Amino acid sequence: MAQSNLYSRVIGTGSYLPPDRVTNQDLAERLAKQGVETSDEWIVARTGIHARHFAAPDQTTSELALQASRHAIEAADIDPQSIDLIIVATSTPDFVFPSTACLLQNKLGIKNGGAAFDIQAVCSGFAYAVAMADSLIRGGSNRTALVVGAETFSRILDFNDRTTCVLFGDGAGAVILQASDEPGVLSSALHADGSHANILCTPGNVNKGVIEGSAFLHMDGQAVFKLAVKVLEKVAVEALEKAQLSASDIDWLIPHQANIRIMESTARKLHVPLERMVVTVGEHGNTSAASIPLAFDVAVRDGRIKRGQHVLIEGVGGGFTWGASVIRY
Repeated sequence: MAQSNLYSRVIGTGSYLPPDRVTNQDLAERLAKQGVETSDEWIVARTGIHARHFAAPDQTTSELALQASRHAIEAADIDPQSIDLIIVATSTPDFVFPSTACLLQNKLGIKNGGAAFDIQAVCSGFAYAVAMADSLIRGGSNRTALVVGAETFSRILDFNDRTTCVLFGDGAGAVILQASDEPGVLSSALHADGSHANILCTPGNVNKGVIEGSAFLHMDGQAVFKLAVKVLEKVAVEALEKAQLSASDIDWLIPHQANIRIMESTARKLHVPLERMVVTVGEHGNTSAASIPLAFDVAVRDGRIKRGQHVLIEGVGGGFTWGASVIRY
C-alpha cells in the first residue's frame, strides 16, 4: 500500500568509461584506411565532440554496468544485498534475453530475489528508468533501487557512415535511489510518439538465427535535431510545473549528451545559463542511455552538484521517446 509521505532520494552515483579513449584524430585515421573522410574540425563544429570511449571486444554492456554500479554502491555506502530493484536502461543488451539487469544482479552477487529488468527507450532510457524506480519506491513495493544506463553503441555503428559513427561512444552510469521521508525525485514526465520511429532506428531483427534487415544505427540528423529541440523544452517545463518550480530554481541542467547545439538550444529556451548546464559530450560523445548518469556522476564527484540542490535531467531518443525528471539531490 502506498505511503503518502514516502519519497525516493539519490544516495549514491557512479560511472565507468572503457579505457580505450578515441580522439577525433584517432577516429579520422581509422576511417581514412577504409576510404571515409572526416576530421577533428568537421566533428567538433557539428557536434562539440572531441573524443569518445569504445569498449574492448570482450567488454559487454553488463560489464560496463557492473563497474558503474560498484562505484555507486560504494558512494552510497550500502550493502549490495539491500538492493531489491535493478533497472538497466540500454539499447545494446548483452543478449536478446535474459535482461542485462538480471546479468548485472548475478555479477553483483545479489541473492535476495529482488526485481531486475531492462528498459528500452534508447537515449531517454535513464529518464524512464528513474521515473519507474521512483514510482515503485513511492508505492512501497521497493526500498533501494539500482538504476543504470549502460551502452556499447560502438557495436551497432556503421563505420562507413561518417554522419553517425563519429557521434557515439560506450559507457555506463548508475545511481542508487532509496526510500526516504525527505523529497528527492520531485517529478517526472515521460512521452513517446511512435510515428517518428523511422528517423532514428536500428531496424534489424533476429529470425531463425540470422539478422534480417540492418543491424546498424540509422539516423535522419536534421529531423532528429528539430524534434529534439522542440520536445525537450516542453517536457522540461512540464516536469518543472509538476514539481512546482521554475527554471530559475534549477541549479543544474543535465541534458542527454547528444550534440552541443541541441543542448545549448534547449538551455536557452529554458533561460538556464549555459554555465549551469553539465556538459560531458566533448569527452564522452553520445552514450545514449548512459549519458545522463555519466554526467550526473562527474558533476557530483567534482563538487559542482551539492546536497539540497535542484537538478533537472532530460533526454530524447529513438522511438521517438522523451522524458525529464526534477531531482533534489
